Amino acid sequence: MKKLLFAYCCFLGLIAGAQDLPASTQQQLENLGDEELKDDALLQSLAFYKKHPLNLNEATAEDLQALRLLTALQTDAFLRYRAAFGKLIDIYELQAVPGFDVASIHKILPYVFTGPVLNAKENFLSRLKGGDQYLLFRLARTLEASKGYNASLPTHYLGDRNRLLTAYRYQYKTLLYYGAVADKDAGEQFFRGAQKLGFDFYSVHFFARNLGTVKSLALGDYVVNLGQGLTQWGSLAFGKSIDVLNTKRQSPVLLPYRSSGEFLFNRGAGITLGKKAWEATVFVSSKKFSGNIVSDSVERFTSFGTSGYYRTPSEIADRYKLTDFSVGGNLSFQNPGFKIGLNAVAHRFSLPLQKSAEPYNYFSFSGQQTFNASLDYGFTFRNAHFFGETAVDRLFNAATIHGVLISAAPNVDLSFLYRNLSFRYQSLFGNAFTDNSLPANEHGIYTGITIRPALGWQVAAYTDFYQFPFLKYRVSAPSSGWDYLLQLSYTPDKRTEIYLRCRTENKPLNDAGTTQVVSYPVDKIKQNLRLQFARQVRNDLLVKGRTEVIWFDGQSGQRQEGFLSFIEVAGSLSLKLKGNARLQYFETGGYDSRIYAYESDVPYSFSIPAFYDKGFRYYLNLSFAFTKNLTGWMRLAQTVYPGKATTGSGLDQISGNRKTEIKLEAQYGF
Repeated sequence: MKKLLFAYCCFLGLIAGAQDLPASTQQQLENLGDEELKDDALLQSLAFYKKHPLNLNEATAEDLQALRLLTALQTDAFLRYRAAFGKLIDIYELQAVPGFDVASIHKILPYVFTGPVLNAKENFLSRLKGGDQYLLFRLARTLEASKGYNASLPTHYLGDRNRLLTAYRYQYKTLLYYGAVADKDAGEQFFRGAQKLGFDFYSVHFFARNLGTVKSLALGDYVVNLGQGLTQWGSLAFGKSIDVLNTKRQSPVLLPYRSSGEFLFNRGAGITLGKKAWEATVFVSSKKFSGNIVSDSVERFTSFGTSGYYRTPSEIADRYKLTDFSVGGNLSFQNPGFKIGLNAVAHRFSLPLQKSAEPYNYFSFSGQQTFNASLDYGFTFRNAHFFGETAVDRLFNAATIHGVLISAAPNVDLSFLYRNLSFRYQSLFGNAFTDNSLPANEHGIYTGITIRPALGWQVAAYTDFYQFPFLKYRVSAPSSGWDYLLQLSYTPDKRTEIYLRCRTENKPLNDAGTTQVVSYPVDKIKQNLRLQFARQVRNDLLVKGRTEVIWFDGQSGQRQEGFLSFIEVAGSLSLKLKGNARLQYFETGGYDSRIYAYESDVPYSFSIPAFYDKGFRYYLNLSFAFTKNLTGWMRLAQTVYPGKATTGSGLDQISGNRKTEIKLEAQYGF
């Protein structure tokens, strides 16, 4: 029976391998609702593990966390199982580990293996050879010229339509990383004007692990992840999704920064020292950033420039005129099944931050220096894992978050999370498990459950109730909302995966349709119903499709409906040529009923467009292995809006009813 189940898991792993990301991870990315997300660290990590699978018999807790596919409960359960029963003989032994079901096993299967432990010592010099290294070049361009490229307009884009990215990356196991990234966005100048040095953004990183007492060493660009994100969190972090046990933030404190985003990272140096159960991290950073600078009675900036776009004179005027100097650290004690940590971080800006004088900004941070400190913990007791963090800012305003993950039965998992974040608490670089984008002004209770009633069946559901004690942007009074999700997944045979998802959420906003002098928040209820399937027709051909319907009730005559449906095929046309294609139709009543859909892309890139209005979309991705070391990719995507004279808005408006994007990428491995 175990052999049959193992074979079943292997085949499901092949299906997942035909996709660029597991289906549950794609849903997590869609829930972020960010079309401009540039953090490709997760894609880089999974691509490396797919080529060099992680040996579960020598994996540490940090290695399993870096995989980003296991919950904290599963990680602790696996480490305790391995400590009690020794090394795994074969991969199918994971079925005996508490908390591991068929779905979670097949999700990690393409990225792990079981093998003998190699005790050979590896000094630093030995890591400089034998690692993976490659040079990557990417060109992307919208074929139709938008309004912003009309040089006769008073305000227009100063550069061309090409988006360029080039990167060199070296990685030896998970022990040594170094490389450089250079990026230019469409509309930005290149080796002229404001960009005389060529690319708009340059990034260099060097990162080493496990050098004796030095557990981590970061030089150049890196990210800092502290506690549960109440003080600072730089890595990609997911929120609510069907992975109801993934409510805990998991990451080493220091990680290399290898992406092209221009805001959420540190630039300087960091080090983690470890001795027995103790670890201490110290980091220092000095980074230029952009912001909207105002000069009247006092020179200050009113907002952070996070987009990374420097295409027009006004955008260029704000480019990298500010400096963020930050220092911080972490002190932690960890034993098997238990960890406690103390975190602190301070920032000093070259100019004071003072946001616009709107009522919702009354308690927003104002000044030149900010400070946050916290205490976080995590421990496992029998079949339950408890975790949390309590933080304070410079004025001792508090925020706290606590949760528990429970394996109630072999086929039932539960999660609970409570959060209470004062509207006075301020953390400019935090990213916790909250409904708000920043961890402040929120009280909430989240509950989730996963049930596996029979082989091939899974039911996942969550409820989240939250309150916002103070005003928010477009919310002129205290408000409350809720979010429900129910998903039924079914794998009737080894070649088919189907899921049906229902989601309802209410996020109150000011009533734009009111005739009153003051606009008060009203319920904005959005309901989604989605059906998706994937069928492995044969070993080299995968077919999947989705149909989704949305209902939006904004009151005051703002009701909208939406519909989206696509069909996609992926396969190998030959040993060297592979590809996938999608055909999609969508129709919605407006932007409020928009629907996000994850799209496959070239390596280390993904797209999550928001679809609204009425139109068709198709894309084609092709890859061709020219030689053993050189591979090329091409992506062609087009959206057609029947009956429309223009698409887009502002400087991105295009004359005509279609928008066509082309992307070329080449990778040479050494």
